[in-house]
Amino acid sequence: MEECRTLFHEKLHDYGASWRILRPSSLTDQLYIKAKRIRSLEEKKDSKVGEGIRPEFVALINYGIVGLVQLECGYADKVDMTPDEAMALYDRHAQEALELMLKKNHDYDEAWRSMRVSSYTDFILTKLQRIKEMEDLQLKGEDVKVSEGIDSNYMDIINYAVFGCIKLQ
Repeated sequence: MEECRTLFHEKLHDYGASWRILRPSSLTDQLYIKAKRIRSLEEKKDSKVGEGIRPEFVALINYGIVGLVQLECGYADKVDMTPDEAMALYDRHAQEALELMLKKNHDYDEAWRSMRVSSYTDFILTKLQRIKEMEDLQLKGEDVKVSEGIDSNYMDIINYAVFGCIKLQ
């Protein structure tokens, strides 16, 4: 997570909180692109761009945290927070994701350690499909009936991506 935080901080320096303008559906699509690229690389075993799978898991972690921030703050028409404010929100949501991971690790007896990395990818893609469905329901003015919500799915995406980073290190 320190690696992810450092990269996020460096990108804040270069770009500011430009991600604040992302609407929920655009953020979901960005996460989807990253997860699909991981799956493509897993299947093809070759990268024409020269970047591997692990950097995409790092991106999923950071965009997942951005998703949580956007859910909390809503999207903006322009950058409306300082890098320090963005980092404080990043740290809080990263801590919440860690606390959830620790609780689930306890209940699931760290089953993730025996899983394949490709399963994390598939679970992330499933979570993204669920988010898309929930966003579509919201656009129709409907509420979800039994779902944990978009925020819970973002948290799971973050944690599966963390597992992927750990296994690929």
